[in-house]
Parts: sequence; C-alpha cells; structure tokens
Amino acid sequence: MAIVVPCPSCAGQPTPAYTPPPPPAFLPALLLLLHSFALSLSLPRKDPLAREIKMVHLNRVATDKEVNAAKGLVDGMNKFTLAVEDEADDYTATVYGSKYAAEDLPRHEMPDREMPPQVAYRMIKDDLTLDGTPTLNLASFVTTYMEEEAEKLMVDAFSKNFIDYEEYPVSADIQNRCVSMIARLFNVPGNDDANAMGTSTIGSSEGIMLAVLAMKKLWANKRKAEGKPFDQPNIIMNSAVQVCWEKAARYFDVEERYVYCTADRYVIDPKEAVDLIDENTIGICSILGTTYTGEYEDTKAINDLLVERNIDVPIHVDAASGGFVAPFVNPGLEWDFRLEKVVSINVSGHKYGLVYPGVGWVVWRDPKYLPKELVFNINYLGADQASFTLNFSRGASQIIGQYYQLIRLGKRGYRRIMLNLTRTADYLSANLEELGFIILSQKSGEGLPLVAARLDEDLGKQYDEFAIAHQLRERGWVVPAYTMAPHSDKMKLMRVVVREDFTKSRCDALITDFKLALETLDAMDAKRIQHEKELTLHNRHAAQFHMRRRSTLIGAPGTPINKQPTQHFSDDHSLQAQHGKTHAVC
Repeated sequence: MAIVVPCPSCAGQPTPAYTPPPPPAFLPALLLLLHSFALSLSLPRKDPLAREIKMVHLNRVATDKEVNAAKGLVDGMNKFTLAVEDEADDYTATVYGSKYAAEDLPRHEMPDREMPPQVAYRMIKDDLTLDGTPTLNLASFVTTYMEEEAEKLMVDAFSKNFIDYEEYPVSADIQNRCVSMIARLFNVPGNDDANAMGTSTIGSSEGIMLAVLAMKKLWANKRKAEGKPFDQPNIIMNSAVQVCWEKAARYFDVEERYVYCTADRYVIDPKEAVDLIDENTIGICSILGTTYTGEYEDTKAINDLLVERNIDVPIHVDAASGGFVAPFVNPGLEWDFRLEKVVSINVSGHKYGLVYPGVGWVVWRDPKYLPKELVFNINYLGADQASFTLNFSRGASQIIGQYYQLIRLGKRGYRRIMLNLTRTADYLSANLEELGFIILSQKSGEGLPLVAARLDEDLGKQYDEFAIAHQLRERGWVVPAYTMAPHSDKMKLMRVVVREDFTKSRCDALITDFKLALETLDAMDAKRIQHEKELTLHNRHAAQFHMRRRSTLIGAPGTPINKQPTQHFSDDHSLQAQHGKTHAVC
C-alpha cells in the first residue's frame, strides 16, 4: 500500500508516494528460529527433544554464509534514511545517541575500528541484563556474595599472575597459608614426620583430575615394579557423581566402575563398592555431599572394609561441596584424614568456601601418594618452583579472596554461617512437606544445606517437577528439576541450594511462590480433567480414560527445533546419554 505524505513546502501538493519495501526473505525463518530458541529454554531435560538443544562451552565457529544470513536484519535498517548525519563523529553526547546504538554488537569477527570505552561498557552491560539474577539462581552452589573489602582486595590483584612466584612472593605464600589451614581443617596428620602437601586449583574439577592422575600413576608404578600389566586401570564411584569424574576417567583412560543408585538409595553402598575392587583398581571415590540430595557418603564404612580385608586401595574424598560444611556443622563425622585409607581430598573454595568462582583446593596426606614424575620443578620466571597443575598462568584474586574469608571469618564465623544455612534448609523442608512434597535430602546437619524433594505420587497430580520448575522460572526463581542417576526408576526431583545470601526472608518469598505455582498448575489440571471427561462422555467408543502427567514441552513432535551448532559431537558414552541421568548444576 502506498503512503502519501503531504509536504507543507510544496503548497499542499503531495510528495511522491512512498511504498515500504517488502520484508526480507529470511525474516520468517529468522522469527521461527528465534521462537524455537525461546521455547527451548523451557524444555525439560527429560524429553528426547530437549537433549537436542545444548547450551555448551564447546561451540562450532559459524560459517561465512551463516554470518551473512544473520546480518540481514541489521542491514535492513540501512534502507531507511531518517536524517542526514551532521558529523562523522563516533560518539555523541549520550551512548544511545551514537551510531553504535543502531548497530548490532560484533559477534563473529573483530570490528575494524575501535569504539569509545563508555559505549563498549554500556553495550555489554545492556546485553548482560538478559542473564538471570544470581541471588535467585538456587540451582548452583557457587558463591554469589562477598563483602566489599574482599572484593577490593580481589580487584587490586587482577593484574597479578599468580604463577610468577619471584615477582609476587607474598601472593604465593598466601596460597601456602590457605593450603595449611585447609589441610588442618581436614585433620591432616600433625606428627613430626608428617609432610602433607596441597595446591590451589581453578576448581574441584581440576583437583579431581590431579587426584585421579596421581592414583593412576601410583598404581601403574606399582604394577610395573611387580612385572604385571598396567594397561587396564579402573576406578570405583557412585553413579551420582558429578560429570567431572566421568571426564577424568575418560580423559585419562580409566575404566569407570559404578555402584548404581536404587529407588531408595542415592549414595554409594560401601560393601558393593569394595566388592568391585580387583587388581586393576586405582582407587575409590567417596562424595561428601552428592549433588542431587546433598547426602554424605559413608567414607568410614569404606575405609573400615578396606582395613578389615587388608586391601591396599586408596580413597579420594570429593568434598567439593561438603568440605567447608561438615567440619563446622557435624565435626564428629569421620570422613577425612582421620581415616587411614583417605589419601587425598578436594574442596571447592567457590562453593561453601564462600569465594567467587574460580578457586579450588586439593590436599594429599603424604608426598608418597603424589608420584614425583607428575611434579615439574622449573625455573621459568626467575625462581625455582614445583608445579603440579593442569594450568599455568592464572590470576591471584581468588586465592587472596579465599585467604580473606579464612582469616576474616575464622572457625566461629564459618560455623555461624553454616548453622544458619542448615536451619534455613530445615525450615524450607518442613514447609515443602506441608505442600505435599517428599523430602529426599538429610536434615539437621546430616547432609549439605540444601533441599531435594519430589512430588508425592499418591496425591494424583497431573503435572510433574519439571512443570513446577517452569512455573517458578516465570516468577524469576531458578529451581531446577532433574532426572535421578541410573537405576533409580528415572525418578524426578527438584533441588534448592541454600547459600549464604539465602535468608529466611527470601526463603519465605520462595515458599509463597511455590504455593502460587502449585495453585496455578492445580487450576490448569482441573480444567483439563473436565475437558477430558466431556470428550470421554461424547466418545462412547473410549473404553478407558487415561491421564498422563503434564509436560512443560511446548509444541508438538515434529516442530522445527533450533539445534545448537555442535551436533558433530554426539554424546553416546555418558551416563546421561545411556541412562537419561541429568547432571545436576554445581
């Protein structure tokens, strides 16, 4: 349709008719793609279609054709000339008055020219507003709050390369102080001939990788000395392990031997674990706080069975989440170096260690459990240094942040925080039980300060945990639903991690939204049930009325789904691919 625009300067004569250009040919496809991607964000992971959509860290680089296709929407703006540019300035009085506000942010290729810092800051900040709110993300254990003084120290250390011991000797010594404090917290032997060792890592994943490497090399050296084959190592673990254990075994060619969960047991069975041992077993993993239910596995029972049967197999304790909780809330629990078979322990500083993401720790009981050939003595930056890490250069900020928390809070400060979190978790558990949930996590400090729960199937609800998670997401909360580890009847559950900044007041707000979510879903199901009954009465050929649990999947099978550009790496080897296990967020 032509649009006639009157022009006052032309004595009332209309200007030539203006006909808007037709929409670009790619626009319908682009809108469908964006719509599909938006829908994908709410797909429950239990559905096969949902697995096709992966938010991954390993990403395929877009082709030139794909880049040019994505540019079409931006290029369309060039067809409209709203005003003649006064000047060719890159930056005007405001960020949003500059040319950059009318352009897309660079995505695939570096821009040819620079932009003012104020513009770059504002454009990126605006982009990041689409991220979720960290304090409402109850899926993750990772710390979201630190005091301003700690943040200042960490900012001051941004430019320090921690690995440069010669240039930054105090930062290096601060790591040693942290290792010593954490090792003693884990009851490392303190006798005169004790010589415990440890190091900082990027997180528990790196700590676990290092521990598995050490156990494998120690086992291989022993087998070589005995003249026996050393090409088939295996490691024993619970099937509910965090994915980094699967990675460690796969990356370092170690066979995974799983003690599978059951419908009513979600931790490792000590006897079953020890029964799996053979001459090729390099070690057993025991978890101090599983990611699903937060339960502490019985490390002492595993240790006692090994001693009773005189089996020379070490235990590594994955204390990623529980290492900074159990010593303060449940100090009588024996899980650490008090047990003779425990040779190494990892812990995450950025979880209940109360530091922002990027720091972990791993400690060995004695250097004999850390083969010398894995430790590199180098003189690279002006000083002799021993290195056993998967990384080299790294910032000192997180290590300094950990030291601040250790000396700022002390044992009493950590104890007060962890006890508060435990009380809040118990309070939330009691309220969810009143709403009809079955609590799967431990209470009163017997496990991590989290709440794992599932719907009581006897209530006859027509929706599941994924639907509740979706409803809570609409209210701003990230409370994920999961499919439990293999051999647990594909049980679904929800998990709320209680972190330092999750106060009782915020907990009350979450409980209120849980109630609203359930009321909304109950109302929706009532309408659906009535509709199904009317259809059943109308259709006399229907012999039975079958109710199915409602899914949050939007769209019928066959609806085009946007696949992430990493389909080259099909996953058919993990527990998730083979058994439908959903890896819990850490």
